[in-house]
Amino acid sequence: MAATDDVLTRTQIDEALAGLPDWRYRLGGLVTVYKSPTSAAALELMAAVGRVAEEQNHHPDLDWRYNRVFLRFTSHDAGTEVTSRDVRAAAAVSEASQRAGAAAEPGLYRTVDIAIDSEDPAGISEVWRVALGYRKGRFGDLVDPHGRGPGLWFQETSTPNANRIHLDIHRSKAESDPVLDKTAATGALMNRDHAPKWVVVTDAQGNRLCLCTEDGHGPDLPE
Repeated sequence: MAATDDVLTRTQIDEALAGLPDWRYRLGGLVTVYKSPTSAAALELMAAVGRVAEEQNHHPDLDWRYNRVFLRFTSHDAGTEVTSRDVRAAAAVSEASQRAGAAAEPGLYRTVDIAIDSEDPAGISEVWRVALGYRKGRFGDLVDPHGRGPGLWFQETSTPNANRIHLDIHRSKAESDPVLDKTAATGALMNRDHAPKWVVVTDAQGNRLCLCTEDGHGPDLPE
């Protein structure tokens, strides 16, 4: 039986993050990046994170890149949502990172999703699910069961764009302004009608992407 009794609302998540400056909310999880002085120190931090995970019986998605460790906590048994368990684990990892001399760089954690315009998502989603080896996600989207590949979702519309596929690039709102400014400086067309949730970027050849924040695509969490 899924443990949904301790799923946090968006307001509760924001309140928790006020005491967790190392962390950001992202698509049903708490995410961050820690930079260690050396690659060996990053391995020691990973071991410390492992000990926290075992002690709390709550395990993160973890990715090691030389001297940086990318982390995401989410409660899979609660439908891939944030629970109080994620908050406790994130706090414990922050303490471990301080002892290990690691610096938080949460702005480096970005998430990429693929979106496909479709008049009939149900008519095509199974093709993509089977071909990718994915499973159904929280809101009818498709996700890699091993957390490696980008998410895939279908934007239902009766007027699909000529370029039906676009990327959603998720960053934290706190770190989004410099990316928006640099993207605009390339000469791309910037549609800010839905900012700060997302900004639609169109290149000179009509290809689109969306620069999204934690308030962006997908149904909002209850307040």
